[in-house]
Amino acid sequence: MTCGKISGGSALRRALVQVAVLLLAVRVAGAAEAQPGVISAALQPFVDSHRLAGAVVLIADRERILDTETVGFADIAAARPMQADTLFWIASQTKAVTAAALMMLVDEGKLALTDPVEKYVPEFANVKVGPRDAKDPTPLHAPAQAITIREILSHTSGLRFLNTKDHQVIDSVPLATSVQHDLADPLLFEPGTRYNYSNEGIDTAGLIVQLVSGMPYERFVQERLLTPLGMRDTTFFPTPDAVKRLAKAYRPTKDKAGLEAIPINYLTYPLDGPNRYPAPGGGLFATAADVARFCQMLLNRGVCAGGRRCLSEDAVAAMTRKQTGDAVKDSYGLGLAVGPTWFGHGGAYATNMAVDTKRGVITVFMVQHNGFPGNANEMFAALGKATEQVIRRETAAGGH
Repeated sequence: MTCGKISGGSALRRALVQVAVLLLAVRVAGAAEAQPGVISAALQPFVDSHRLAGAVVLIADRERILDTETVGFADIAAARPMQADTLFWIASQTKAVTAAALMMLVDEGKLALTDPVEKYVPEFANVKVGPRDAKDPTPLHAPAQAITIREILSHTSGLRFLNTKDHQVIDSVPLATSVQHDLADPLLFEPGTRYNYSNEGIDTAGLIVQLVSGMPYERFVQERLLTPLGMRDTTFFPTPDAVKRLAKAYRPTKDKAGLEAIPINYLTYPLDGPNRYPAPGGGLFATAADVARFCQMLLNRGVCAGGRRCLSEDAVAAMTRKQTGDAVKDSYGLGLAVGPTWFGHGGAYATNMAVDTKRGVITVFMVQHNGFPGNANEMFAALGKATEQVIRRETAAGGH
């Protein structure tokens, strides 16, 4: 998952728990007959109890959207309801898009996952590994092996979550500058030996896309991924009109009795202003439908809507299988959290996408909440049960 006042590792673990809970709930839910609005009805009590401002939930298969439901408010004070086209900051879900962009260059033979990062960003030849903690007597030293592209995409590079120089504001400086700031800190461990959730690594991958392709990272993403996939609303730079469709972010009040609106603490305001830069590790804004299009491409092994191939089957397979090695407990692919029969990713403000590869079902859950709203297990169990009802209803109606 990403950014959130969450350290990288704990952020991802919390995201994975929610993905797993959702998928489990989908598998074990009962078979009661669904009615239209069943997902909204399941989430309405959480809105009524002021634990959730609002949400957009989309269910899809490989080819079509099965259901899109909305509940609650995109802006509580203005009584602006959630709509199917409400825009959300999707935070670390951006990581999967960045990984897909880089894998396009792998498909073209312009780089390899085994390449050392220093081949493209020479300053990486000077990185050092620091002591593990204050009690570790090991001095700063050169790593035993160079960091590889595979490692920056799978959070096993030793790079940190975010650097201190940018004050954890991920869009505040140009991409190349941000990566140089990352290099001011020593590595946390020897590359390839451990896992540490790292925006720095994914941002480096974005810079490599920019350097190898010869075009700005954000332009490459737009021309090679967003436009072919029909992700019309997805952007690093929302327009003034798009900002009006953006869901406000919320967190619980101090007494936990309600919700209060907050700015997104990782971003520069105004969001439609000129002093913002693309963040490969967490900078995209998107709608539920756009996220679903990206998931459908991966579920269809790299084929975009209309039959155009965006990624090779090998590239998708690499992204969606465990790349963190047998010695590392965390199960992460390339830009995606992965499990035996699923892959997906969350974002710091609780957006989530989950793809059940066994059943060919995509669930997109869009909220804008700092941390997971209310009793997350209770809410995701209710959502999973309602989702299963929608799937059964639509499967029966579609005859498959």
